[in-house]
Amino acid sequence: MPKKQPTKRQPRYLDQTSTQTLEEGLKEYYAANPHVTLPSTQPTEFGNILAALDALHVIYACDTGMYDELRLLPMSWWTSECTFKKYLSMKNSPAVDQMYDDMIREKGSLWLYRSVLKVMPRLVPTVVSLWFKTRDRKKQLPFFGYTQLLDQSLLKIRQDFDLLPLI
Repeated sequence: MPKKQPTKRQPRYLDQTSTQTLEEGLKEYYAANPHVTLPSTQPTEFGNILAALDALHVIYACDTGMYDELRLLPMSWWTSECTFKKYLSMKNSPAVDQMYDDMIREKGSLWLYRSVLKVMPRLVPTVVSLWFKTRDRKKQLPFFGYTQLLDQSLLKIRQDFDLLPLI
């Protein structure tokens, strides 16, 4: 997949070489995505999960479209402390169930399935490539500990955790 370079309309955090801090990237992420549920509006446990996932969106230079949403999951499982097992335990939450129910009620299950199927031809080769690039990783990006990185530049975070070949 070609490397993303920012355009005038794209947020700077989508640029793989962005030198803005994670905190600045998160502010930009929320400004660029007003449809995203703010973690501060949710119960604490669920809000913490949302905040950590939003930080991953910024660190991994992912937008909120279906392709990047589905790409973000395996990237986080294989490069962060949010393993598949931890993801499953977080997913078993009434708040998460409510979020999915709300999305399906708002957009419909047909929309969801169609959106997933539409990106699959492009997504599968990307996920396979990610798996080969990440299968022997030792250094994991903090998940709930992302706050310790807020004042660091996105470029430094991406370099320190060897994420640039994946973005």
